[in-house]
Amino acid sequence: MAFQAASLLSSTLSIPKESKFCGIKETSLFGAALSITLKAEFNPCFSKGLRKTLAPIRAQTAATTPAINQGPSGEKKKTLRKGTAIITGASSGLGLATAKALSDSGKWHVIMACRNFLKAEKAAKSLGIPKENYTVMHLDLASLESVRQFVDTFRRSGRPLDVLVANAAVYFPTAKEPTFTADGFELSVGTNHLGHFLLARLLLDDLKQSDFPQKRCIIVGSITGNTNTLAGNVPPKANLGDLRGLAVGLNGVGTSPMIDGGEFDGAKAYKDSKVCNMLTMQEFHRRYHEETGITFASLYPGCIAETGLFREHIPLFRTLFPPFQKYITKGYVSEEVAGKRLAQVVSDPSLSKSGVYWSWNNNSSSFENQLSKEASDAEKARKLWEVSEKLVGLA
Repeated sequence: MAFQAASLLSSTLSIPKESKFCGIKETSLFGAALSITLKAEFNPCFSKGLRKTLAPIRAQTAATTPAINQGPSGEKKKTLRKGTAIITGASSGLGLATAKALSDSGKWHVIMACRNFLKAEKAAKSLGIPKENYTVMHLDLASLESVRQFVDTFRRSGRPLDVLVANAAVYFPTAKEPTFTADGFELSVGTNHLGHFLLARLLLDDLKQSDFPQKRCIIVGSITGNTNTLAGNVPPKANLGDLRGLAVGLNGVGTSPMIDGGEFDGAKAYKDSKVCNMLTMQEFHRRYHEETGITFASLYPGCIAETGLFREHIPLFRTLFPPFQKYITKGYVSEEVAGKRLAQVVSDPSLSKSGVYWSWNNNSSSFENQLSKEASDAEKARKLWEVSEKLVGLA
């Protein structure tokens, strides 16, 4: 997400990337940088040219049930309960900061849905999040089986679901070869889009049953997927084309691992996945908001320049990018501030409008931002939905 001044910095720092399809091409640091993985959430290792299948891992959880009070007659009565929010990728970065902000409000219990169970527990304790305000549950979005196990485990916990936040992501900006999920999809799109798509579809019934004043499904977007912005025009630009690559499974076996059917580019795969996230949010809104009353929204919380997303970037970039954002573009936000913004989208009554892509101005005031032509294409959103249903086994 931290790409607001990408075009400016990339004009100074650029590296060549070798393409297995067309020799050498020039890309920016934001277009194709070093292979990055959010280690707290995903750390797959693959041999070049070979697809490695990840074995599904049984879900782990420590669950509690909603509090109850004993009435004067001995009859058990439910208290005015806290809301329950599932946040994917909550062991670090934006997800963790959001969990902290919601916990601090005293009104939420957060399900930290993470691949690294122990790291999530340690992170929650290090921030002082009270144990009664969170539960860690295992979720590996790179495995559709793990997604289904998570949903089953959550339902057995007995908790209601009031808000789902699809936040986790992986990013490989300079990968020269694709890596794949347990189900054979290119890893960025398979994790960021397909894993979240299945999760949200399966949990939709749980959200429908919520009696909370405002129930919401939130998918984190990115400025890099919007080509109507400066950062969104940094090559390689997001472009889903006619979805021909996605339609044949993104498996790279005799076909392209990219959604548009083109040559592999790690940075573009991430940007494409973010376009998918924003299109999915809008299609959820069109299909289910009026019927269910659920608010479906996306957001860009600002440029988080100091984030684990860049931990494997070149040292010069990691050194220059934060001050560049702070003093040149003025687009810098801390993880703490970004987490509070996402927490607003979770719980603020004034941000309850469905179908909106939220952003914040320099005064930290929220506003309804405009999506690019592709990221708001209703026909493409419909087609993406239908293809995604088939890939995750829902159609």
